[in-house]
Amino acid sequence: QVQLVESGGGLVQAGGSLRLSCAASGRTFSNYIMGWFRQAPGKEREFVAAISWSGASTYYADSVKGRFTISRDNAKNRLYLQMNNLTPEDTAVYYCNRASGISPVGDSWGQGTQVTVGS
Repeated sequence: QVQLVESGGGLVQAGGSLRLSCAASGRTFSNYIMGWFRQAPGKEREFVAAISWSGASTYYADSVKGRFTISRDNAKNRLYLQMNNLTPEDTAVYYCNRASGISPVGDSWGQGTQVTVGS
């Protein structure tokens, strides 16, 4: 089982950028499709982006397409999310997890990392 620790969140003004990181334990990280998900206050957790095991294929929610970039470094067991041109609507707790399409795999989550975008 992969254990995940998210980091890199913070407070940023609208139009700013942040880079999130997800550190994964276990030797099978490179076998999995991975994704980023987020949950805003009072809302359901939603899909943000996913990346294939090799990194060759990526997929994004329409709301972040063109602004966010997902990447991974299998040698370091790391997943990343570069977020540019942030808006207040991006404010949420961000989580990484294994993904199947736009859905998370399993119900085990890390603590997440808070992203707050001021207007």
